Amino acid sequence: MPRTNGPGMDKDDKKSRRQAQLLSYLEKNHYVSIEEITTLYGVTTQTARRDIMALEQDGKVRRLHGGATISTPVEPSVLRQRRVDNAAQKEKIGRLAAELIPDGAAVFIDTGTTCEAVARALIGRRDLRVVTYSLRVATTLSESTNFAIAVPGGFVRQVDGGVFREETSDYIRRFKFDVAVISVSGVDHDGDIGDDDHAEVAAVSAAMGQAGRTIMAVDSSKFGRRALVRLGSLCDIHTLVTDTLPEERLLNKLRDSGVEIRV
Repeated sequence: MPRTNGPGMDKDDKKSRRQAQLLSYLEKNHYVSIEEITTLYGVTTQTARRDIMALEQDGKVRRLHGGATISTPVEPSVLRQRRVDNAAQKEKIGRLAAELIPDGAAVFIDTGTTCEAVARALIGRRDLRVVTYSLRVATTLSESTNFAIAVPGGFVRQVDGGVFREETSDYIRRFKFDVAVISVSGVDHDGDIGDDDHAEVAAVSAAMGQAGRTIMAVDSSKFGRRALVRLGSLCDIHTLVTDTLPEERLLNKLRDSGVEIRV
């Protein structure tokens, strides 16, 4: 007969309750470090890592260096809406950004609909070497070009085809880029740029650190918006490609930061 109680069952119940509490914490706070887990739940570092791995295998969280983030910190309905918002402007932005990328360049391309538009506009280029964690970008280019394309392994976020795992940032750091093409969820009035996902910020930050030039491609709806996770400041951007100039306060921030603006 199977056991229905006893030390083994108590241990399993305790683990299940702890992991449920950890998931609830992540849903509210979006990120937790290994150290926080050990303090909050009185467990060892090894137990904290095992809990994260178990939740990752269930598709509920994504591991990052030193901790974990919620698998989908933004509601899927919000992400789906972003896919259709300002579609015509994004296509124009994509074409303008692509004009800044020469044949033969080593390029990082971020995830998201604007960067997908950039990828479509790059189809006419020659001999590009592309690294991306967006399956949509990789598929677009692989079906229509002979570019060398590199994609990290990991879990796929279905709503936008982003690929994430703990080692994604390390993978990206293996490369050197002539250009990094990024998009963000917000450019606030303080001149900070950011996204709503820790894993995306970690991946993009790694790419920017390896790039000779960073092009930020965003439509004007992102201006004045404060994102959840800070990626950096306008000083980290070389060129902004957008559809409409921002209001004066942010425009002055861009100019003070030495950002080239293309509209």
